[in-house]
Amino acid sequence: MRVTVLLFILLGSCSEPDREARRTDFASPTTGGIARISRSAETPSLMPFKPMTTDAEVLQGDPDAVGQPFVMRIRELPGTIVPPHSYPVDEHITIVSGTWRFGFGESFDPAKLTPLPTGSYAYAPKGSMMFAHAPEGAVVQVHGIGPFHINWLHRASTLNDTGSEKLFRYRRGDRVTSSRGEGVITQGYASGPIIQYEIDAAPNRRFMAQEQDLQSVSS
Repeated sequence: MRVTVLLFILLGSCSEPDREARRTDFASPTTGGIARISRSAETPSLMPFKPMTTDAEVLQGDPDAVGQPFVMRIRELPGTIVPPHSYPVDEHITIVSGTWRFGFGESFDPAKLTPLPTGSYAYAPKGSMMFAHAPEGAVVQVHGIGPFHINWLHRASTLNDTGSEKLFRYRRGDRVTSSRGEGVITQGYASGPIIQYEIDAAPNRRFMAQEQDLQSVSS
């Protein structure tokens, strides 16, 4: 999640090369970075929850390590939609703050989302196709046995990719406005029919918005 790197286009076949093209790192699809503060499995750890300053924190273990347990927290920005995806391992999710709207299936369907408020738990067996939405933002804690790699149902694309101008209406640095306010685009994500942008709306406020909900702001 932060996943979710997150968000993303192009219907692909089920060939092995396509499967590899859909894989990304475990981080959420935002630009705030990953903090690795994990300690040795032999060292007791007490980590009270506090507001996150990065988009992901690895609290224990290494999500990339095969057969090793890990614990991590992911901060989902307000407005984030996580497109359909799966993992090669079981996923255990606890909602640490906010409300995480979660569902299963191969198409993002708001009607199939279940609101999971703070303290809720969700379990997704390996291979399960899932999607999510954080209308007002959320922090989710994930634990399991690695490797924790996202497999997007549809190929994932960002503004960094060659040829992205054919997919995205807006570019990095464009000033836009939405129902959440005005700001500057810092990144774009596309997967299947879902196209969204990360927007920096100073002071110190970031959110995600769908392409169809944005309008350009004249300089």
